[in-house]
Amino acid sequence: MTLNIRPEIAAIESEIIDIRRDIHMHPEQGFEEHRTAALVAKKLRSLGIHVLEKVGKTGVIGDLVGKYPGPTIALRADMDALPIQETGDIPYKSKNKGVMHACGHDGHTAILLGVARVLSEQKNFLHGRLRFIFQPSEEKDGGATYMIDDGCLDGVDEIYGIHLWNYSKFGEIGSRPGAVLAATDSLKILVKGVGGHGAMPQGTVDSIMVSANLINALQTIVSRNMDPLESAVVTVGTIHGGDNHNVIASSVKMEGTVRAFSKKISGQITDRIRQIARGIETAFGATIELDIESGYPATVNDPKLFEVLMKAAGKVVGDGARIITPFMGGEDFAYYAQKVPGCFFFIGSSPKGLPPGTVPHHCSHFDFDEKALLVGASVLLELVEIRSVIS
Repeated sequence: MTLNIRPEIAAIESEIIDIRRDIHMHPEQGFEEHRTAALVAKKLRSLGIHVLEKVGKTGVIGDLVGKYPGPTIALRADMDALPIQETGDIPYKSKNKGVMHACGHDGHTAILLGVARVLSEQKNFLHGRLRFIFQPSEEKDGGATYMIDDGCLDGVDEIYGIHLWNYSKFGEIGSRPGAVLAATDSLKILVKGVGGHGAMPQGTVDSIMVSANLINALQTIVSRNMDPLESAVVTVGTIHGGDNHNVIASSVKMEGTVRAFSKKISGQITDRIRQIARGIETAFGATIELDIESGYPATVNDPKLFEVLMKAAGKVVGDGARIITPFMGGEDFAYYAQKVPGCFFFIGSSPKGLPPGTVPHHCSHFDFDEKALLVGASVLLELVEIRSVIS
């Protein structure tokens, strides 16, 4: 594999890795990224970049204004960690009990700071403005919406987002035009029956049996109500009911998720869930309460920006720049892409010597190939040169 890491990035490799490891050792959950935000703001100011803090609660914006007129290009990294106790045996292991960077956001922040460092030295050759967006709380509560409400996209012409990706080999860059990630709706269900003695079911309505029928019926929605050429998922992820082996449970609580790539399909699934619930209520004499909440919308890449990304990625990873199939994960980058043209892409980061997916995201021993930081930063630099015309 031949990679063309930008020499400016290669020269600061140790700095980028040190930043990543520092953040990894001090992880903070959504809207608690005070130390991380302070580190980011200090680094940006040291580069002569105009900084705004406490944007979207704990977010940071850095603006680098070029010498010549041109577009405003935004680059976004997320900063938050997850409520997971780290179990990996690494020298930069989390020092915060019960919190770790198990998804790669520490790497995203380090990549963007590295890019800011390089571009700050090219300010006099830059056409337009670069906006570095360091966002809180991607993992919960949609920090992107808070950033947008505080004006992070004001004057922005287009935006790019990154994600390290252990499901792809190091040296690969993946994305696609159009929908690349799904909408993530949540589903809460309360089944109310009539409890009683497990040996005398007459006069009862067994909420566990009703729930079993409901779960089975929900799994027919995608297979029997959706166009086979559309993609969707209905998953019941938790179920809680009953207190004793010989008692018919009076109620069951369930939670799940609905994933699709368009509002139309999500709406069809939601309607069908309600129809099925009403039918099972009638059939079994139970009461079913539904709470369906919309989560992040689908992440949809602008086709023109996708072509720019592929051109930039090709300069760094050659034929490692690939069109991927969309998948059912969700990302609040979607909110940015609803407001201005956007493109979100994945940076292959599977740990050295291990097949992709061996160390999955959100696991307690998560880590990645740190050389991927150099690949991601190099691609972003190529993007900026194409779009902002560094002369």
